[in-house]
Amino acid sequence: METFDWQTWVILPLFVFIARLIDVALGTVRIIFTSRGKKHLAPLLGFVEVFIWVSIIAQVTRGSNNVVAYLAYAAGFAAGNYLGMYIEDKLAIGTLVVRAIVPEEVSTFLAKTLKENGFGVTIVSGMGSQGPVKLIYTVVMRKELTKVAETIKSVHPNAFFTVEELRSAEHGIFHPSAQPIMPFGMFAKRKSK
Repeated sequence: METFDWQTWVILPLFVFIARLIDVALGTVRIIFTSRGKKHLAPLLGFVEVFIWVSIIAQVTRGSNNVVAYLAYAAGFAAGNYLGMYIEDKLAIGTLVVRAIVPEEVSTFLAKTLKENGFGVTIVSGMGSQGPVKLIYTVVMRKELTKVAETIKSVHPNAFFTVEELRSAEHGIFHPSAQPIMPFGMFAKRKSK
């Protein structure tokens, strides 16, 4: 009777899964950092990512007939994507533009409320399908999005608002909790209220 080969059927696939999980999570975060202008951190993550990947491939090809290792490789890839997005979401890196479109009679109070909470505001007049509206713009760090969204909803529960990624921002009024990071690592100057 042959003994069960723990190294081949359990330890190797577990190693492959964990390594691939870390490798793909780093890759996902690296791509997001690259798209958000984090030019110094992305190459470091890329180095670690590729080092882990090469190590995994060496292990998997050594046991080329190990179907469990192949399945662990694929499962690690899937789980790594999820983990990378989860990590990036928790880091909340980046700058956003929030645009709220509200009726004219609500706009003044919403702008005042946002300003009282430390956010810069720009108001533009517009014409909606049901009459005059105001477009209220504010630039915020991603980690502040929940607070801004809650503020908008508290003033006008049916407000239409959109959120867009912003590559960089300069010379504005930014919330005191954070300063947007500018290209080349320069920081924007905050203006006092």
